Amino acid sequence: MNDIYLDHAATSPMHPEVIQVMTDTMSQVYGNPSSIYGIGRESRKYLDDARAVISKSIGAKASEIVFTSGGSEADNLAIFGTAHARQQEGRHIITTQIEHHAVLRACERLENDGFEVTYLPVDSRGMIAIDDLKNALRNDTILVTIMYGNNEVGTVQPIAEIGQLLKNHPATFHTDAVQAYGIEQLNVDELGVDLLSTSAHKLNGPKGIGFLYERASTKIDPLLVGGDQERKRRASTENVPAIIGFAKAVELAQQSMQVKQQQFEQYRNFILQKLDEAQISYHTNGDALHALPHLLNISFKGMDVESFLVNLDMAGVAVSSGSACTAGSLDPSHVLVAMYGKGAEELRNSIRISFGYGLDDVQIERATQSIVTVVERFTK
Repeated sequence: MNDIYLDHAATSPMHPEVIQVMTDTMSQVYGNPSSIYGIGRESRKYLDDARAVISKSIGAKASEIVFTSGGSEADNLAIFGTAHARQQEGRHIITTQIEHHAVLRACERLENDGFEVTYLPVDSRGMIAIDDLKNALRNDTILVTIMYGNNEVGTVQPIAEIGQLLKNHPATFHTDAVQAYGIEQLNVDELGVDLLSTSAHKLNGPKGIGFLYERASTKIDPLLVGGDQERKRRASTENVPAIIGFAKAVELAQQSMQVKQQQFEQYRNFILQKLDEAQISYHTNGDALHALPHLLNISFKGMDVESFLVNLDMAGVAVSSGSACTAGSLDPSHVLVAMYGKGAEELRNSIRISFGYGLDDVQIERATQSIVTVVERFTK
């Protein structure tokens, strides 16, 4: 039986067209984009064209895109860069309890350096309360960093509403959009964000490349120093083949976004329908009305997640228990802890299913049957 990959939130397979354009680039475009001779200028042209495609996808200017090694670096640049650039104005940061570890651990390090961080709680849907944010804002708050859509349960936060709230506050507003980019249509002006992080490997692009959107005039210090690449915001010779592959993945994602959203919604409904028909005891984790369409986190009563995942793997179905960055760890999901509390059953019986490129109806049917079979074996 061929493996059925249902963990696209962790990483996604590269699209064949992305592989092709990167292969062509690696064999033909080798100049340093910072060089002034013809071979270098050719690389610069490819780089500029890719930057234009990517900036257009979020309604930004090309000059506002800073290429990074991925989402984690983009998050780190946003958080450390803002903290270091604005520390004379204040040392208070607001985030949430359910952020990706690239955000949470950056904030923890800043706490060790004397900054104060407020971690907003979430309700059982994984949603923050705007009033909590209002109450947490202070005159010395320099950064608010709240993810667009959660990578474990899919809950989408009210980013545009937060952006409106912060219009009258000097704090820099950052959102980690790694899980949403390529799935949801994003516009930085409509969202009201100053900084936005993405990663190519979540939308069928290569690993090791991402970007930070940095609104013009936003104060930020670089993490990497050396050359003057990326308008002096991120030293290191640009990875031109990966950036070109990223741009191709973005083009493909933009073209297929609406179709994918509908397809993923159908997959989600099919799985839940079959669980209902089999009279499986379950509930979904997250906010069904405000959720990323490719994520489905389900809690199965009476199940043990480790045995569940092993048995599904033996059946050729790859799903996860949550964030890929904590895979293999026995620690419970910090997202589910924030939603339900430390003693909740959901910490031990929840799996994350995530959809993406290459799936079809037959695979979803087979995967669903395997899930039903494993649950019935363990609970009945």
